[in-house]
Amino acid sequence: MMAIDITHLTASMEVYGWTFLRLSGFLMIAPLFGATLVPGRIKLVFALLMTLILAPLAPPMPFIEPLSATALLTATQQLLLGIAIGFVVQVVFDALLLAGQVIANTMGLGFATMVDPSRGASTVVVGQFFLIFGMLLFLSIDGHLVLLGVLTDSFRWMPPGPEGLTAPAFAMVAAWGGKMFSAGATIALPAVVGLLLVNLALGVVSRAAPQLNLFAVGFPASMLLGFAMLMLSLPSLQGGFERLLLDGIGTAQRLIGGH
Repeated sequence: MMAIDITHLTASMEVYGWTFLRLSGFLMIAPLFGATLVPGRIKLVFALLMTLILAPLAPPMPFIEPLSATALLTATQQLLLGIAIGFVVQVVFDALLLAGQVIANTMGLGFATMVDPSRGASTVVVGQFFLIFGMLLFLSIDGHLVLLGVLTDSFRWMPPGPEGLTAPAFAMVAAWGGKMFSAGATIALPAVVGLLLVNLALGVVSRAAPQLNLFAVGFPASMLLGFAMLMLSLPSLQGGFERLLLDGIGTAQRLIGGH
C-alpha cells in the first residue's frame, strides 16, 4: 500500500486554505469582483477556481499546526492582505463617486438619487454616471486583468505565512484612503470652478435686477451649464482616472513588497 505523509498532506491543505482566505478577502471589497450584484455563489466558485490555480505558485512554507495561535494569525493576515489589495483599488472608484457628489450638489442635482446596484445604496445620478464611466474605462484598459496579476504576484512577493502586513503597510493603506478626498476634489475641480463662475454671474445679475426671480432663472441655468461642464470635462476625467488607477495599482504592488 502507498504510504501517506500526513504532515505533507496537511501542509498542502493549509497552503490552499491560506490562498483561499486571501482570495476571499480580495473578492469582498475589490471593484467589479466584489460588487453586491455578483451572487455569492459566483464569488465562491471563482475563489475556489483561482485557489486551485494560484496555490501551486506559492513557494514552500514551514508547517503550521492547524489549531495553533500561529495558524489563527496566518489566517487573519491572509484575509487582511486580500482586503487591503481590493481596498486600495476601490478607493479610485470612491473618488469618482465623491467627485460626482460634489458636482451634483454644486449644480443643484443633489436631490436626484438612484439605487447603485453594485453597492446596494442610493447615490446621486452624477456620481452613478461617473462610476459607470470609470468602470467602463477600467474594463477597456484591462484593469481587471492587471488587478488579478497583482493578486497573483502577491503569492510570489508575499507568500502565505504568519508574516504579513506590517505597521508601515497599514499606514500606507490609511494614507491611500485619504487620497479619495484629494483625488475626488481634483476630478470635480473643473466643473466646480465653472459653476462657481456661473453663481457669481447670477449674483451680479440679481444685484443689477432685484425684481428678477433668481430661483426661476438661476436653477435651470446652473443645471444646463453644469451638464455642459460635464461634457467638456470628460476628456480630462479619462486621463485623471487612468493616472489615479495606475497610482492605486502601484500602491498595491508596494503593499505586497513589489516594486
